Amino acid sequence: MQGKKDYQEKLFIRFQLSDYVPQDNFYRQLKSVLDLRFLYDSTSKYYGREGQKSVDPVVFMKLMLVGYLENLNSDRRIIATSRMRMDILYFLGYDLDEELPWHSTLSRTRQLFGEQEFTAIFKLVLKMCIEKGLISGKRQAIDSAFVKANAAMSSVVEREVIDDAGTYGTELDANRNDQQDGTPTNADVKPRKNAKSDKTLNERRYSPSDPDARISVKPGKITRLNYSAQVSVDTHNHVVTHIQAFHADKGDGQCLPQVLAKVIDNLKENGLEVAEVFADAGYSSEAALQALTDNNIEGYIPNKSGSRTRDSREGFIYDRKNDRYTCPQGKHLTYRHLKKVNTNTHKIYSTGVKDCRGCPFKDACASPAGIKKLKDSIAKDLYTQIHQRLQTESGK
Repeated sequence: MQGKKDYQEKLFIRFQLSDYVPQDNFYRQLKSVLDLRFLYDSTSKYYGREGQKSVDPVVFMKLMLVGYLENLNSDRRIIATSRMRMDILYFLGYDLDEELPWHSTLSRTRQLFGEQEFTAIFKLVLKMCIEKGLISGKRQAIDSAFVKANAAMSSVVEREVIDDAGTYGTELDANRNDQQDGTPTNADVKPRKNAKSDKTLNERRYSPSDPDARISVKPGKITRLNYSAQVSVDTHNHVVTHIQAFHADKGDGQCLPQVLAKVIDNLKENGLEVAEVFADAGYSSEAALQALTDNNIEGYIPNKSGSRTRDSREGFIYDRKNDRYTCPQGKHLTYRHLKKVNTNTHKIYSTGVKDCRGCPFKDACASPAGIKKLKDSIAKDLYTQIHQRLQTESGK
């Protein structure tokens, strides 16, 4: 006999969410292990003693977590999806007939809370992962990704040029003794040529709706307003140990020292130490390699194409004791000064004009000024060391 379902809504029904959310449901299990009650004390400073009650801080943080886990990119969608899911309602502590917070309340609360509240949640989860043996701490892989800003390119406008004679005069004074005392100056700094961003463009334009966003682009992608998310992952079970946002026009190598410091602190709080760091060639920089050395961490970062990692090149022999090069004709290229190029500092070595006179290779070797120049990074030894490490079996 064919059945036919006849549906009529009941006026009264006995219903408990806990009876209908399976024991193996993800949100039910998460609810049992994630205790966020500490937020009541840490966020109390943001509220007064009178007026209407705010959204529960624990509920707010759980809604933010739901948005991330469900890949919901708007507050409206977070609320709409949560309202339709019994397991999420159970996770939040709401019954079917209870109204969830209004979506605009989420954006206002997110702006109210400081970064430290979100960091505290991250560290709590990180500690739980460590206690469960998911993180060893020894090896960290670091990489970056662009995160699209909540602003359109159409909102970009020209920056107002501020005619400040005092500031201009100060800059002139700072650059007056260019290259006289061996100290790099701002005049030596050139715009960084990077496919990720156009630094000059960001100096001239910005978005009033999101002033911290930066115009940036990756090869093969469209230009848009972004942030740079730097992420560190423990290689033991691929658990994120730190994530931090930077301006999108900042190079990866510039970001690494700050990221490394945070990773070390996060793990040190739980009795773990970082021994090795893996990253791509984008992180190869003086600041990055020095930060690794200062913290006794072995880096596995390929040198960028064209990096000088050898003591001799093109027949020029380096004399470490006297800090100079000797050309094939026996002339010395002595250390002259430091020169700042982008975020790196180079040591400049050169001959004198008299040294190159009469040299049979002058036309092919010397500059138009009649001298031969070579440059080395001040971190040359660190570049050489990491290059040699990558040639080992473990490095490969």
